[in-house]
Amino acid sequence: MKKIIVTGGSGFIGSNLVNYLIKKKYYVINIDKLTYSSNRYNRPSKNYKLYKIDINNKLKLIKIIKKYKPTAIFNLAAETHVDRSIDGPRNFINTNINGTFNLLESLRYLKKSKITPKLIHVSTDEVYGDIKNNLRSDENFKYDPSSPYSATKASGDHLIKSYLRTYKLNGVISNCCNNYGPYQFPEKLIPKMISNIFNNKELPIYAKGKNSREWIHVQDHCEALLKLYLKGKSGESYNVGTGKNMTNIDLVKKILKISKQIGISIKNKTKIKFVKDRPGHDLRYALNSSKIFKQLKWKAKVKFDEGLIETIKWYFENKKFLNQISKKKYEKRLGLKV
Repeated sequence: MKKIIVTGGSGFIGSNLVNYLIKKKYYVINIDKLTYSSNRYNRPSKNYKLYKIDINNKLKLIKIIKKYKPTAIFNLAAETHVDRSIDGPRNFINTNINGTFNLLESLRYLKKSKITPKLIHVSTDEVYGDIKNNLRSDENFKYDPSSPYSATKASGDHLIKSYLRTYKLNGVISNCCNNYGPYQFPEKLIPKMISNIFNNKELPIYAKGKNSREWIHVQDHCEALLKLYLKGKSGESYNVGTGKNMTNIDLVKKILKISKQIGISIKNKTKIKFVKDRPGHDLRYALNSSKIFKQLKWKAKVKFDEGLIETIKWYFENKKFLNQISKKKYEKRLGLKV
């Protein structure tokens, strides 16, 4: 049984990836420092091991990689919430830049011992910045990050590329659009709206809700990541998207409509409310993902409406997931500091 390490395997995408890899008959080692947004609801199978460590702990990281000699390392250890990065960038620098550096240094050291796992580094479409309406950013698009979050992810990408070229490490970068699906922490838009509907709360939307995002179901993203491990060319970046955009206001209206259709009660306080925009808020992200389609024969399978119905039903049927999370961790408005 091949062994794979997933850093940040207790996060939203990470926990879904861990489950997916176990189903594909891999033994998965999860390295996660278990921060506020970590998923403790799901418990994988016997082909799984969790180590509670920070990827900045290079000595422990090297020890674990030496012990298991994995064929691949999926790096999902990251701080990802833009509003939190505006309130306090330090954690984002520590994890997204320093953590990536320490992982790369570990791999550089281990290469001397002939331990050379393939690194699949999970990044974001936000590194490309605000994309004009008639464009979709391909892998050659310039980086133009707007928030401390996207700037730290861009920095991590640059570090990865430099180490792959200079030290001849084996690895690829995935720049993915917005994910949705089960196990997502409710500070993010879709689960926050779903949680507020369940709890008869207002549905806050920044400005007038015209910000446009491209969406992918997390299962499709996991399949793309496995494809990058199996067939991705070392040193390359791959955009992972659906080509389907939607404004935030249209998305929230769709969540309300679907919730009513599947029998969830919409109470009197559950109404859309426009709130003050966050600083530096990009209007539109949009990926050109033709490279992964053409070269690796991957494309997203889950239709957005079907995936959204499934996601809302999952949260409704798994209210324990939301109930075990302290509302203090996600209800307070962040990102207003300038």
